[in-house]
Amino acid sequence: MSTIGYSSWAVDLKDVGAIYPFQGWETPMVIAAVAFWVIWHIWQIRYESEDLRATGVDADLKKGNEAIDRY
Repeated sequence: MSTIGYSSWAVDLKDVGAIYPFQGWETPMVIAAVAFWVIWHIWQIRYESEDLRATGVDADLKKGNEAIDRY
């Protein structure tokens, strides 16, 4: 069953036209993906830095040395 009217793909593909959806959207989609990736990394770095800072406030050198000496 053919959805585009061709019974055989043994033709020159330049005459077929679009063979996949969203043709022509490759560049904008790559730009959007890279932007999302960069924004996600910025958010992740900020979140982890805040979490490490909060953990560092709770950490105490004396408590750490006691824990190490205990084992």
